[in-house]
Amino acid sequence: MKENFRPFLICVMTVLFILSLEGLGWGHHKAEYSMRGNVQNMMRTGADETEQYISYLKGKRIAVVASPASLIGKTPLVDSLLTLKINIVKIFGSEHGFRGNASNGAKVEDEIDATTGIPIISLYGKKIKPTKEDLVGIDLVTYDIQDGGARFFTKLRTLREVMEACAENNIELLILDRPNPNASYIDGPILDTDLKSAVGMFPIPITHGMTLAEMAQMINGEGWLANNAKCKLRIVKNTNYTHNTPYTLPVGPTPNLNSQQAVMLYPSLCLFEGTVISQGRGTMLPFTMVGAPALEGKYAFSFAPVSIPGMSEDPPHKDKTCFGLDFRTYDTSSFAKTGQINIAWLMELYNAYPQKEEFFRPFFDRLAGTKKLKEQIIAGLSEADIRKSWEPGLSAYKQMRKKYLIYP
Repeated sequence: MKENFRPFLICVMTVLFILSLEGLGWGHHKAEYSMRGNVQNMMRTGADETEQYISYLKGKRIAVVASPASLIGKTPLVDSLLTLKINIVKIFGSEHGFRGNASNGAKVEDEIDATTGIPIISLYGKKIKPTKEDLVGIDLVTYDIQDGGARFFTKLRTLREVMEACAENNIELLILDRPNPNASYIDGPILDTDLKSAVGMFPIPITHGMTLAEMAQMINGEGWLANNAKCKLRIVKNTNYTHNTPYTLPVGPTPNLNSQQAVMLYPSLCLFEGTVISQGRGTMLPFTMVGAPALEGKYAFSFAPVSIPGMSEDPPHKDKTCFGLDFRTYDTSSFAKTGQINIAWLMELYNAYPQKEEFFRPFFDRLAGTKKLKEQIIAGLSEADIRKSWEPGLSAYKQMRKKYLIYP
């Protein structure tokens, strides 16, 4: 009887084991997705590593630089820290506001946070840098911002300004690091410092391949703060993370990067912001499509931007039908595989545009970080020749970057 029961028992146990693997996402039909998800489940952001910094925050008057993507688990960082009895006396908000309710580029005013009652000082309104008065009585500034991984992401400017303010006022900056979703490749022209602006603070390529904590070390090490000042840093690292670790953001870093698809396309599509081409602002899926009314008849795909409060209240080509390219299902893994941003799309739409003299706008050079890219496209240079012109700058940057890396 026992001998007859044993095969049955083995069969049942085998079935249960297979079902358990399916429940964990390891079924054969989910193999690629589940392996990416499993790596991410093992990875923990700096903010999630509360045991590494909560005791350090205790007893201090804390100012926090945060955004809607600043989370511990699924709970906003500030809300979580207050629950843990951390004394947060001030919040600094960057572009789009602390709770993420401001449109792209909109100036954000100081306010009192309705949820916590804590004063919020805007760093994207009347000022971009905390003042000496803002930091009076502050023992420690805690920085937890999700980066998009591109040079023109304005959170890099916020990092620099906060570092400089802390250095000038002898206040330590605690960075709770987060993965860079576009860290697996480095590409683009190096910024010409004559074109330095809010969308290009440092002589780095478009995709820089660093987390913000690594970038903070580079800012210190390369003397990019005023008067070669050095900010005292304390870093809480991501756990089980490398620059090649796939990372799906739980919350978009800005209202217009509201999907993983948009985040991955952003380094390539943001260049269109310096042209007459819409990047889909004014739709619910910005940065997953590009087009313009003048391209009617040349492309079948179309979309119509409208005003969307809190995202894009006055988008380019508002209430007009745009024709162009659809990237909503584009395989974004191609960027990591090729190690390149895509400039072929920019070149294609320039060549397709009927009024070429209107295509580029002055802002383009600041986004590109160089005047040459526009000139090269107008002159009809090949993509290969354009990329050759990015050397030896790219190679020199990659060598410099090695000094500041925290992760392999």
